[in-house]
Amino acid sequence: MPQRDVISWNTMISGYSGIGNMGFAQFLFDSMPERDVVSWNSLLSCYRKNGIHRKSIDVFVKMRSLNIPHDYDTFVVVLKACADIEDYGLGLQVHCLAIQMSFERDVVTGTALVDMYSTCKKLDHAFRVFVEIPERNSVCWSALIAGYVRNDRLIEGLKLYKAMLKEGMGVSQSTFASAFRSCAGLSAFELGTQLHAYALKTNFGYDSIVGTATLDMYAKCGRMNDARKLFNTFPKPTRQSHNAIIVGYERQDQCVEALEIFQSLQKSYLGFDEISLSGALTASSEIKGHLEGIQLHGLAVKCGLELNICVANAILDMYAKCGALMEACWVFDDMERKDVVSWNAIIAAHEQNEQAEETFALFVSMLRSTMEPDDFTFGSVVKACAGQQALNYGMEIHGRVIKSGMGLDWFVGSAMIDMYCKCGMLVEAEKIHERLEEKTTVSWNSIISGFSSQKQGENALRYFSQMLKVGVIPDNFTYATVLDICANLATVELGKQIHGQILKLQLHSDVYIASTIVDMYSKCGNMQDSLVMFEKAPKRDYVTWSAMICAYAYHGLGEDAIKLFEEMQLLNVKPNHTIFISVLRACAHMGYVDKGLHYFRKMQSHYGLDPHMEHYSCMVDLLGRSGQVNEALKLIESMPFKA
Repeated sequence: MPQRDVISWNTMISGYSGIGNMGFAQFLFDSMPERDVVSWNSLLSCYRKNGIHRKSIDVFVKMRSLNIPHDYDTFVVVLKACADIEDYGLGLQVHCLAIQMSFERDVVTGTALVDMYSTCKKLDHAFRVFVEIPERNSVCWSALIAGYVRNDRLIEGLKLYKAMLKEGMGVSQSTFASAFRSCAGLSAFELGTQLHAYALKTNFGYDSIVGTATLDMYAKCGRMNDARKLFNTFPKPTRQSHNAIIVGYERQDQCVEALEIFQSLQKSYLGFDEISLSGALTASSEIKGHLEGIQLHGLAVKCGLELNICVANAILDMYAKCGALMEACWVFDDMERKDVVSWNAIIAAHEQNEQAEETFALFVSMLRSTMEPDDFTFGSVVKACAGQQALNYGMEIHGRVIKSGMGLDWFVGSAMIDMYCKCGMLVEAEKIHERLEEKTTVSWNSIISGFSSQKQGENALRYFSQMLKVGVIPDNFTYATVLDICANLATVELGKQIHGQILKLQLHSDVYIASTIVDMYSKCGNMQDSLVMFEKAPKRDYVTWSAMICAYAYHGLGEDAIKLFEEMQLLNVKPNHTIFISVLRACAHMGYVDKGLHYFRKMQSHYGLDPHMEHYSCMVDLLGRSGQVNEALKLIESMPFKA
């Protein structure tokens, strides 16, 4: 192609790189009879756009060695390449070169420098470059604001957005998107709605990128109804807007809706990507939808997305949470690349399925693979230690936590407090609690429930009082734990105060709290209030029924306990082991031998519940009281475990 001019050659290079054929693009470049700076910039840009960032930098180095002159575009492309690979050192060298050639005060080069430094997490450098640009435009402002938001400096990002408006700069798509991301990260709903109104006023409300960022803001503020209304107004929802609402529904535990949106996306011309599929898989895991998860796994294999690490991690987590530990292990073993999330998922899977030895073995394997554990890893392993009361191993893990610099982290610290409490080391638990840099609701819950579990209710209440004094707001778990302490100490007055606070905060609809209130009043001897709370409970699951049946049995009201149990069965509420202990005790108290034998057999034949030692004890007591000593001895001999 010798008769072509330089412009034609440059166009051909860009064309071939656009379809990903960089081999032929390089061949054309090498074949050029003469090259200008645009030719070199085209090659630089082509390698970068095709994700071959190091090669792009190599081209720039070659330009330098051949004394090829640079222009603004040269610096912009190479700085973007440095940002892509987050190579701060190389970006700094390019900056020095730009200063030497007097390019740094140019707004285009300056904007590229701001973006490079912020991407490399050097916000101070980015701000310094920004300040030194003589004439700043909206693109430059957008780059700086985006940098702050990307680095989770959300409040400062919003302050810069406000300063930009004061300077009279026009807002852009990128600026709005960054501002909405800040509001989403801060859960600043009111500010987000104001921004939404301003976006509509400036005709950006229905822009696909701004609209998706607005939708994401509503979702992360927990306003899924508003997010859905906005989604429904989009004339042509993009894949990104579908992804935002799928993830939003999943995070707000509206997993059925998340799966419905995914299904509609799958049927549309847009198709799904790794974000959509990961969101749908997470939604399946949250509702323990094993069948839905298997179907999504098949979809991932069919589309070739099962090799994507985010999707693979979501598949692994789904099987783990659905109790399919073997399938989770298969997925983990087949993964070509494992990151810390993969290791965390498989370790948590074994811990949640009470496979403590395997949990410890996997943790050791993770360390041998040179993968550094994070707070979630330590949390799972420490939890396994707590479950097994493995104090020695827990102390070893504690030492490793301190070496990793996470000793004062509230999440890991809360797990350590729980572990030491369950191992009876309350003094050590107190020391960790005092050392924590940030005492959250979770860490306070750990120390309160830890002392409660060790029958030290008074000390647990002392910590609850301290929690209130420092202004930490209790959650459902805190109130349920304190009510349980009141029940065990029979301190009905404090229990009533806590009950009043629960009503004030409208937490009484929580099934666990309602059950604990029923239990508290019954153990304090107030059966009338206990029954009233049971009847007023907005939702009743097996825990609520269990609390009331146990209350009747505890007070020797066997007939009432059996009557309530029969009522529960008519409503198709599946009983648990605890309910059967109460029912069998009620039968023993009333001398109902035939009923007791019937329920004892039914728990295994009808409900698939293997009797524990407590159930056999109740039956032996029932038979013994009725004079059937030989039958009691036969039952003892038939037990699958030693008495």
